[in-house]
Amino acid sequence: MFLAASKLPGRALAGIALASFAALAFALIAQHGFGVKPCPWCVLQRGIFILIGTVAAIGWLLGSKGARKAALLLVALLALGGIAAAVFQHEVAAQMESCVMTFADRTLTALNLEERLPYVFMVTASCAEAAAYRLLGLSYEIWSGLLFAGIALVSLVAVRRR
Repeated sequence: MFLAASKLPGRALAGIALASFAALAFALIAQHGFGVKPCPWCVLQRGIFILIGTVAAIGWLLGSKGARKAALLLVALLALGGIAAAVFQHEVAAQMESCVMTFADRTLTALNLEERLPYVFMVTASCAEAAAYRLLGLSYEIWSGLLFAGIALVSLVAVRRR
């Protein structure tokens, strides 16, 4: 059975890794295939999805009970950070004409991500511009926040299972 308690942490981590990297792929297809321009907060959320996917994949590959539990807890914390970023983007940054010098912009600049991997991390829109993009009637940060919430929920459920 797919949700057997003994296998749930490993399967949850594998599913979380897959969902995180799929979200990144979707964002890149939307940007480079359909002209959806990302703002600093969009790009920051991409980075969080990469971190979540990487932590989940490593936890799944390590396979030990302790490593998987630690990975699930770290994934849950990262997902909470992703929720915070999505909420801030939706409630605050989307109302700003410029997101320059916000936490997202300063983080991307400090890590030099635009220079290192511009195809993934290049900011090409302001937060107000990015707020105009919709998918099935919802803004992209809402979809992102919902996926972060789902990841956090799955992580915490998998940690609690023994």
